[in-house]
Amino acid sequence: MELIIIILYSFLLFIIFAYSLIQLNLLFNFLKWKKSKKVKSPKFDFTKPDEIPVVSIQLPIYNEKQVARRLITQICQLNYPKDKLEIQVLDDSTDASAQKNKALVEAFQQKGIDIIYLHRKNRVGFKAGALKEGLAVAKGEFIAIFDADFLPKQDWLYKTVPYFKDEKIGVVQTRWGHLNKDYSLLTKIQAFALDFHFVLEQVGRNFRNHFINFNGTAGIWRKKCILDAGNWQGDTLTEDLDLSYRAQLKNWKFKYLLDVITPAELPVVIHAARSQQFRWNKGAAENFQKNYSYVLKQKDVKWVTKIHAFFHLLNSSLFAVVLALALLSVPILLIKANSAAYHVLFYIIAFFGLSTLVFILVYAFTYRKIEGKKASVWKFAGLFFSFFSIAMGMSVNNTKAVIEGHFGKKSGFVRTPKFNSVENKKIHIKTKRNLSWENGIEFILMVYFAFGIYSAFQLNEFGLLPFHLMLFFGFSFVWYKSVFKMS
Repeated sequence: MELIIIILYSFLLFIIFAYSLIQLNLLFNFLKWKKSKKVKSPKFDFTKPDEIPVVSIQLPIYNEKQVARRLITQICQLNYPKDKLEIQVLDDSTDASAQKNKALVEAFQQKGIDIIYLHRKNRVGFKAGALKEGLAVAKGEFIAIFDADFLPKQDWLYKTVPYFKDEKIGVVQTRWGHLNKDYSLLTKIQAFALDFHFVLEQVGRNFRNHFINFNGTAGIWRKKCILDAGNWQGDTLTEDLDLSYRAQLKNWKFKYLLDVITPAELPVVIHAARSQQFRWNKGAAENFQKNYSYVLKQKDVKWVTKIHAFFHLLNSSLFAVVLALALLSVPILLIKANSAAYHVLFYIIAFFGLSTLVFILVYAFTYRKIEGKKASVWKFAGLFFSFFSIAMGMSVNNTKAVIEGHFGKKSGFVRTPKFNSVENKKIHIKTKRNLSWENGIEFILMVYFAFGIYSAFQLNEFGLLPFHLMLFFGFSFVWYKSVFKMS
């Protein structure tokens, strides 16, 4: 039994190690991108009105009473020729905000803004369904999409639309910024994770023409590309990732703009972060099941791209690997302390532990890129410890999502609540706490890893102590915030 545990633990470590090598490759790609000759950003010739295309902006909204007015107002202030711009408010709201949104749209219509209000009586297809219905009547050759918590700058369209002069480009995606990054520890670690994705992963993949994803918002599509790829489909929880892969399988190119930042709010309460993580992770697993076989079969896709796509679509599944690794780590600690016969195998296990150093390297690089001269070694260390701890603390929630996604269990699209924390500095949540079996498991795991920490001192074996400290902190944080304190 001891040998089986060691072999399984080693296999799980190997998976993490392989994933870390993919991240290291993305870092190398980023460095090569930095050294490459940059193509000058294309511009419009405003003396030729026919050169400026018609753009439709879609604003999918569902019960966004805190932020809908701010969003609509911001979009109506974008700089772009009025006769070339259409705004669609795609409102599936079932609360009192629907009438307020409709009245606001009518007020802007009176000011000469080409804006329409589309309200569905049902949420068939959820966000994908709303986008698809709006697309059917959209005037624009290009379709920009913004979720309710985003606030694009006034020159956003001027910085993105000109790239479509290249007829092969189907999508232009911009980097997310963070309006409330410093609100709490929860928002800080979310920003830390998203910055890694938007700096290293998106640039690293895009530079080598690997598959990347439209991030659901803060990007713009060529309408022809959407239709050619099969239109929006609501059979996964991440319709953006799904359409992205289907479009790239049709040989459409994606353009990622690192230096065009679109500010947005991060979830400020734990249940919002949990539901968002659940949707993203389940959707990724669903997309692996739906699309990866087509990637493998595509003859003109390079093998290195297929490998990156494999790890891209299975990114969320690593939560299941980490949870299994964590559960086995306490027995491994006991085996190592009491079974001298397996010492050689533990040297092999230690080698795969090098993945930790790789993760520190790639995240430190991203942190330095974002913070510049303000970068602090100690601040990075705190963020790195907090992020990985809380990510592991979320592993029960996310593993459930991944399992459901791979095994085809369907669930509704649960929106991420927004509270306009930029204007409302202190959020007071009046909501019933629906405690679940997941919270009970998180409490048990908190105690379990406390036992792992205790065992380290009892056995005088400290190799796994940092891991168990992170696990204990992560599960304690997630459990406490979920049960006692929502924000």
